[in-house]
Amino acid sequence: MKSGKLIGLGINAAKSNLTELKRPYKMTFAITYRCQSRCLTCNIWQRKPVNELTTDEIREFAKKNNYFRWLEITGGEPFLNSDIVEIVKAFVQNSDGLFILTMPTNSLCNQEMLVGKLKQILDLGIPKVSITLSLDGNRELHDRIRGIPGNFDRVMSMARRLKELQKEYKNLFFVFGYTMSRLNQGHLEETINDVRKELPWATANNFHVNVGQLSGMYYGNEDMQIAADRESVAKEVKMLLKMRKKEIGIIPIIEGIFLRKLVDYVTTGKSPMRSRSMDVSLFLDSYGNVFPSIMWDKKIGNIRDTGYDLGKIWSSQEADEIRKSIKEGKEPDSWTACEAYQTIVGDIKEAVI
Repeated sequence: MKSGKLIGLGINAAKSNLTELKRPYKMTFAITYRCQSRCLTCNIWQRKPVNELTTDEIREFAKKNNYFRWLEITGGEPFLNSDIVEIVKAFVQNSDGLFILTMPTNSLCNQEMLVGKLKQILDLGIPKVSITLSLDGNRELHDRIRGIPGNFDRVMSMARRLKELQKEYKNLFFVFGYTMSRLNQGHLEETINDVRKELPWATANNFHVNVGQLSGMYYGNEDMQIAADRESVAKEVKMLLKMRKKEIGIIPIIEGIFLRKLVDYVTTGKSPMRSRSMDVSLFLDSYGNVFPSIMWDKKIGNIRDTGYDLGKIWSSQEADEIRKSIKEGKEPDSWTACEAYQTIVGDIKEAVI
């Protein structure tokens, strides 16, 4: 079963190198915008979401769109949706091809509850479940950026819990997600070293780096001054590349390409590769709105208006216009993992240049 799901994902990825796909294989899905963090780089936490998709609506969507191989669940804080297990189960039960599930967490939920729900998700048999623990600095810096005293220690505690859980679940992976901004520029190596004092087993390979970016539609931070100094970011990413140990596998290879292209992005301010949004992937928000990505405020439709049938939106004139704009290079410049990984996989020849 696991090999079959991997082959299915591999076929989709290979096809995306040769032609446009008839339907996406990856979806980023914000299952709630509720969040307990008080980040200085993001305003999602200030939203007061109402009328978000119900679990029954999500089940109906999963039934009618059963082709996703890669599901990225996000928020807000996704574990604040009490039905997160049922939501994941809906996609698992309605597709025999779901191979990868990725989810971030700020580690602020009750950890007994979080670990309990995570174990239920791991028991569903998804071959690869990857958790990103948000961590933007050492103890003092992370707590200040996130606006929650004690948040750093909760991340460390969650990392220990996940490390122990890996003994039982071989399909569990996790990394620290470090978002670089003007608030923590120049502190990446210090953060890695401080984490190693708490967790001696941690290495640079356990850190995934993103650059803080602006998105009025998603982060609600278009008026924030969060951009780090480009030269400083490029220097730190290059340092991380040198610190990383060589690993065998497609994920370490893709991560290495992502980081090298990240240097290009922060140096030039331009997207290093043409996006594959609305070709292999899309973003679905918690209200049912469909966007090309979390970085582009270009609503294409709402699944509630189509009886939860994504195909009607995917094949619409609005979607075709978006694809044309992307081909013409009119998509906003960005380089974030939510969109970059499938872009890399979908154009290997360009990615390795």
